[in-house]
Amino acid sequence: MTRVKRGKIAAKKRRKILKHTKGFKWGRKSKERAAKEALLHAWTHAFRGRKEKKRDYRALWQTQINAAVRPYGLNYSKFIAGLKKQNIILDRKILADIARNHPLIFEKIVQKAK
Repeated sequence: MTRVKRGKIAAKKRRKILKHTKGFKWGRKSKERAAKEALLHAWTHAFRGRKEKKRDYRALWQTQINAAVRPYGLNYSKFIAGLKKQNIILDRKILADIARNHPLIFEKIVQKAK
């Protein structure tokens, strides 16, 4: 049986791992074993972060809407309940954007929801 040398493949594997750890601190960017461990954690947190980002933005929109409806004598929950009663279907992202960029239109929406 012929001899198979795997030096190229092993080096390619190492380069691939180290390419992903560019910018990491200390030995995690240059030492193979530390880099592998760092990537395991980094990719886990990245996956979780993509899920958390959606929650964070929804919370931000709710806070912005609440702040926008307070001057009209409403709070967030009463405003949303009023929208549902009036069958106005706008999601929180759009409502927060309207509140920030188009206050006159938002005022009309609030009057409808009251």
